[in-house]
Amino acid sequence: MNAAISVVSVVGIGADGWDGLPETSRRLLRDAEVLIGGPRQLDLLDPADCGGERIAWPSPLRPAVPGLLAAHEGRAIAVLASGDPSFYGIARTLAETVGADRLRVHPHPSSVSYACARLGWALEAVETVSLVARPLGALAAALHPGRRVLVLGEGPGTPADVAAYLRATGWGDTRIRVLEQLGGPAERVLDATAADWPHERTDALHVLALDCVRDPGTLRLGATPGLPDEAYEHDGQLTKRYVRAATLAALAPAPGELLWDIGGGSGSIGIEWMRTHRSCRAVAVEKSPERAARITRNADALGVPALRVVTGPAPAALAGLPTPDAVFIGGGLTAPGLLDACWDALPAGGRLVANTVTLESEALLADRHRRHGGELIRLAVSAAVPVGGFTGWRQAMPVTQWSVTKGSGTEASVTRGSGTEASVTRGSGTEASVTRGSVTKEEEA
Repeated sequence: MNAAISVVSVVGIGADGWDGLPETSRRLLRDAEVLIGGPRQLDLLDPADCGGERIAWPSPLRPAVPGLLAAHEGRAIAVLASGDPSFYGIARTLAETVGADRLRVHPHPSSVSYACARLGWALEAVETVSLVARPLGALAAALHPGRRVLVLGEGPGTPADVAAYLRATGWGDTRIRVLEQLGGPAERVLDATAADWPHERTDALHVLALDCVRDPGTLRLGATPGLPDEAYEHDGQLTKRYVRAATLAALAPAPGELLWDIGGGSGSIGIEWMRTHRSCRAVAVEKSPERAARITRNADALGVPALRVVTGPAPAALAGLPTPDAVFIGGGLTAPGLLDACWDALPAGGRLVANTVTLESEALLADRHRRHGGELIRLAVSAAVPVGGFTGWRQAMPVTQWSVTKGSGTEASVTRGSGTEASVTRGSGTEASVTRGSVTKEEEA
């Protein structure tokens, strides 16, 4: 961006238009030589009050921003935005374009603030989901009984689409309120359940308020890793629930981090990584086109449609992927060069977790454990099953897991297991045991 543009003013405006603006915002708009915004925002200004040149945002918007601002360098620019420009608004794009030091944002109350004020909801206790340029599946992770969710709609048909989605996914008793034209003279509220929603179209300027109610018989999905296996569409290629929970604990996702889920199968590890925080990202790498398509369907159904799926064999399919914060290898460990490619891709402090059930792959993990350290454990899960008229334990195939954090040098410091075994008996009739790898000093040498 050319240094001649000293400041870009961003002015939030509501449905009440000029009347709802403070004098500071009015003065900026009066003095602006160039007014940029959407047609709806620009139409709220009377030319008698604001005589600057008016420019509507082109579509697509983001690629046009640098050139549009550069074309008016040296002039007083005011950008109009709905409500609070920093809340799912244009302010982020402008800050990335001109820099935060050249941006002055003058917010108006956001539609979410208005909605909470009308409903008597505590703003900090409400989850907000934007469906602007996002699929309906983005709602799924926010749906929990008793929760209040505000949804930013994309257009007049969004409320009907949301109602249909809720009916189809087992949330038909959820109460929907559509708050239109908040803060303006045409403000209105529409109220019904998803099951009997009668409105095919509403005003384009709206917010949806959901009081979530799960239908009887709908599968309960918790907020922590270890979702029920029944939550996934799969062909048997699925990291099972208790192993999955232990694997996510070893991966230790944090907000904003990126995971490579290699040998994605049904996508469960990448999906549950992303469900831990809305800013977590994941790339699932799967060589089978059929399974790759299944991963996409599972991600949509479980509320993380932004999960990226790469179809192809690893390590070749890893070329060009963004640097990961963590890598999970759930399949294909014996592929030549895979472990080395994953290790080399990780930055210092990155984590790698690999699971296997075969002796051949276990030998590879034991070798890497000797070279790089970390922790080598075996996960064994047994389920109570009928044995004649009695009950006994049936053990699933044990899973060997290697987890390691990459150090700043060529090797991480070596942390070995103590050789202890722990067992936990769960109230549901499932027993899990963990055996940690033990290594003597002679073996280390």
